[in-house]
Order: sequence, then structure tokens, then C-alpha cells
Amino acid sequence: MYYTYILRCGDGSLYAGYTDDPIRREAVHNSGKGGKYTRAHLPVRLVYTECFETKGEAMRREAEIKRLSRAEKLVLIQTEA
Repeated sequence: MYYTYILRCGDGSLYAGYTDDPIRREAVHNSGKGGKYTRAHLPVRLVYTECFETKGEAMRREAEIKRLSRAEKLVLIQTEA
């Protein structure tokens, strides 16, 4: 299984990515060894996930989410709560 995820960064910004283990990936980001963006915006908190059968599906969804406006991402996050 693969996941597309959204993190809320310490400054309130949002970061989207994909992984095979969202909990581990959140920990990696918080350790400062994640993406360059998140290293500068710590701490991060996992606020949204979607599950997919293939890595390609998760990567495509990540690209879709990255094209969303901040307002659209916030609506997406709220619908999972």
C-alpha cells in the first residue's frame, strides 16, 4: 500500500508527499531528514492521508494535491476529520 499525505508545518503551511508508511515518514520529517521544505518549517504534523494500491497512483494524487489552492487543501483536510 502507498499513501499520499499532507503535513501541517510549524508555521501553518501545508506540505504534500507520498510514502509507504505515513507515520514513519512524519517522524523522518520531524527528525530534520525529510524534504528540504519541511526542514525549514518544523515541527510537522500529519493531518491527511489517502491510501492507494500502487506507488504511481499515490504519486499522481500527490501531484493533484500540490496543484490545489491552500483553501482547497484545507477543505480536503477538514473532510477527513
